[in-house]
Amino acid sequence: MSNYPSLTSIRETAERIAPHVIRTPTLPYYGQMASQYFGNIQVFLKMELFQRTGSFKARGAINTLMHMDDQQRGKGVTAFSAGNHAIATAYAAKALNTSAKVVMPKTANPYRVECCKALGAEVVLGNNISELMDIVSTLQQQEGRTMIHPFEGAHTFTGTATVGLELCMDVTELDAVIVPVGGGGLIAGIAAAVKQLTPACQVFGVEPHGAQGMSQSLAAGAPIPKVAVSTIADSLGAPMHLPLSFAIVNELVDEIVTVDDSALSSFMNTTFTDLNLVVEPACAAAMTALSGPLKEKLQGKRVAVILCGSNIDQLTFNRMTPPAPG
Repeated sequence: MSNYPSLTSIRETAERIAPHVIRTPTLPYYGQMASQYFGNIQVFLKMELFQRTGSFKARGAINTLMHMDDQQRGKGVTAFSAGNHAIATAYAAKALNTSAKVVMPKTANPYRVECCKALGAEVVLGNNISELMDIVSTLQQQEGRTMIHPFEGAHTFTGTATVGLELCMDVTELDAVIVPVGGGGLIAGIAAAVKQLTPACQVFGVEPHGAQGMSQSLAAGAPIPKVAVSTIADSLGAPMHLPLSFAIVNELVDEIVTVDDSALSSFMNTTFTDLNLVVEPACAAAMTALSGPLKEKLQGKRVAVILCGSNIDQLTFNRMTPPAPG
């Protein structure tokens, strides 16, 4: 049995991090095309894209940093990330009066790099995941910085579990929740909360076809140490999977489905035209799955989808999305 966070710890965490995060709303799907995309499914949107730093990552980063002692906090933090987690780490450090050095790939979106710098973080660039992790290790050894992991760790899971706690408080009698999956930190936390609060509710994960690390780990019966990643959803492109998050997903998540990049791109366009939201590919993943591989299975159900974040600039959004039919 995995060691997932208890309801008591999740509720305590929600109270602890409340001064530094937004209790994001859960809204009924408010577009005009719901029946076309989802049929007879009652859809609820957990609007985590409105979270501070533009993604759910702020919850885990803040909670992890709040558990550090004064000596650790005084030496600062570090993290490796292509974007959202780096921004969240920068924010957490600023909010709790310490310093952050975030390590990002040279291919990182310039908008996300600038977000980190705007929050006061120093950005160090590397060529690949191996080099990023080496740089982080050096910063830990030479400067005494504490690494805030992008998806692994008890404080991360308990932070992300507050998303599930809020969701279950806002919507009763949910039949299913659909969660984008990268490293697994978000779905591990949400599943822990949802399965304790609403045991009959199913939890589905969504991965891109080009980053199926969790699906492959589940099939192998253990987390795989290296994942081949090729997808526009870079926020879901975890380079490896790790034991703690894997164990929770293996125990609590009902099914993982996959969607391809063209479907993600199409639904990014849909969220813009039908919901007036500009989202990154990862944020579109849950709705893409509900309109695709999960549509028939969930007809007549009450289903929540997690809109996990939206750190994307206009040029990238325009490049990724097809033009709307004229």
